[in-house]
Amino acid sequence: MLTKTCIITCALAGALSALDAGTPASQESGSKVILNVELPKPMFAGTPRNIRSANLEPITGRSRPPFYAPPGTRLLSRGKAVTASDTEPVIGELRFVTDGEKSGEEGYFVELGPGVQYVQIDLGAPCDLHAIVLWHYHTQARVYRDVIVRVSDDPKFAGGVHTVYNSDHDNSAGTGTGRDKEYVETNEGRLIDPKGVRGRYVRLYSNGNTSNDMNHYVEVEVFGTPAK
Repeated sequence: MLTKTCIITCALAGALSALDAGTPASQESGSKVILNVELPKPMFAGTPRNIRSANLEPITGRSRPPFYAPPGTRLLSRGKAVTASDTEPVIGELRFVTDGEKSGEEGYFVELGPGVQYVQIDLGAPCDLHAIVLWHYHTQARVYRDVIVRVSDDPKFAGGVHTVYNSDHDNSAGTGTGRDKEYVETNEGRLIDPKGVRGRYVRLYSNGNTSNDMNHYVEVEVFGTPAK
């Protein structure tokens, strides 16, 4: 269960301002620089639910540590085309996924139907990917099930597929068993390290959440460099 202290700590950490995501920072670690990800304001409202999960990562209340990426890494996904398994979203529009609006308020997220669903971003050309940041609905503390992120040059994901994140510990989504942990949604989103994998299409799955059976996406940011 999330404690009141944990929620306040997360909110204070998330409220800190960030630099423009497209501008490399001056601090370096070896040959890499800090990737600055602009965060939305914290949106927790009401009393958190008693979240139960056999695969939930520990809740520390600490903000995410700095993430280092190769120099020249840029935001690639802003305004790019989005498709989905649910062609008629219940709420919102698919373009919300890459429109740059990360608020958890009404009118800023797209809701897909129940069961296993995905959204897919076309980057327009193969790129070397160095970070993927994902925001589900974060106004309420909840866990999204079977979060899977895959990259491919094939728009149908029939071949050449690289799985860069998979929290489906029991293969309930049918794409294979994953070793990553489930996590509680916050305004920080989830930063995934694709370790430079190359691909044009990024597909993100989920399978409902601990509050209801629906699937929600506020924003997805894909950072990388054009393939040479």
